[in-house]
Amino acid sequence: MEASVPNEPPSFEQAMLPHLDAAYNLARWLLRHEQDAEDAVQEAFLRAYRAFGRFRGGDGRAWLLTIVRNVCFTQLRRNHPSVVREVFEDDLHGSTFDPGEVNALVWRETKAAQLQLALDKLAPEFREVIVLHEIEGLAYREIALVSDIPIGTVMSRLARARRKLQTELQALARKETTHGL
Repeated sequence: MEASVPNEPPSFEQAMLPHLDAAYNLARWLLRHEQDAEDAVQEAFLRAYRAFGRFRGGDGRAWLLTIVRNVCFTQLRRNHPSVVREVFEDDLHGSTFDPGEVNALVWRETKAAQLQLALDKLAPEFREVIVLHEIEGLAYREIALVSDIPIGTVMSRLARARRKLQTELQALARKETTHGL
């Protein structure tokens, strides 16, 4: 393992690779398709690598997620009419579970699927702040940096996104109750 020199800036790998999961999560939630998310993250990492000489240090995660966000929104604008989403149920196939575990797994997957459906109905700018704050754990300041919007806008957008998400989840719950799902 290489010892780092105290004043030497971190390498691209040291600064950016720890944020790979966060980059993929943001892309996956924004684009709603695994392959598109993988492509976006690859493109974002390539852009980040090329621009790394201009990186001034500081919050590498916010810097990288800004690039991921920009790549995703470019893809959404280009391919907006329909983004196909695939759902895989690998956990239900090929393994042996007792009935209690299967029921718990099905319940969790049903709730996760409902959350995904509700998030999918939100506009990208609302999905973005929900994912960055609630899933990735970014603070308002970091979201403002990533999204290039004022902190006040982050706060109001997040509040609106939460209300819209709650409305969508309630509608799905009513539909489930009505249809006996």
